[in-house]
Amino acid sequence: MKNAMFYHAGCPVCVSAEESITTVIDRDRYDVEIVHLREARDRIAEAESRGVISVPALVVEGRALHINFGASLDDVKA
Repeated sequence: MKNAMFYHAGCPVCVSAEESITTVIDRDRYDVEIVHLREARDRIAEAESRGVISVPALVVEGRALHINFGASLDDVKA
């Protein structure tokens, strides 16, 4: 099974995207970890290193997929 990371900041846009992603992604193919960056601030650098520039974002197979614009990572850091 492959890993996927869903990064978000808890805003309404992010929560809506999380609900959508968790219902449509193939759970037999991907193990999805949900990372709330406002609660796990120590993982912001990890998200950046994976190509995330705004949230919500899904990182799958090394590619950051920006789903909608909720906040930039600079806003999350502030």
